[in-house]
Amino acid sequence: MSLEEVLAKKELTCIVCPMGCKLSVECLGDDFKVEGNNCKRGEKYAKEELTNPKRVITTTVKLGNSYLHLLPVKTESSIPKNLMFEVMKELDKIKVDAPIKVGDIIIKNILNTGVNIVSAKTVEKL
Repeated sequence: MSLEEVLAKKELTCIVCPMGCKLSVECLGDDFKVEGNNCKRGEKYAKEELTNPKRVITTTVKLGNSYLHLLPVKTESSIPKNLMFEVMKELDKIKVDAPIKVGDIIIKNILNTGVNIVSAKTVEKL
């Protein structure tokens, strides 16, 4: 297999749903040919993964005024994959205090991505 063939064809596993379709993506100039997907979402995922990969982050931040010491949080939607470590560094600096409800915004517009960090758990005050 030549270098051009390796660069032009990519194998991916779709993570949009639990089916985990094995995708074969061929680069055709500015367009892509996607095979192996069982739905349109797989085609969209493959194109986005090769042009602008994104991920949802789930993690914890420090929590005070509660019987718990950590609060589970997540991004409201996907962020660019290349910003994941920068986002994690910002979240490592954060400490919040109870009470907090699920869905409360912990950080608005993290790193100017337009995406909020929200609580994934309701925690009562001590």
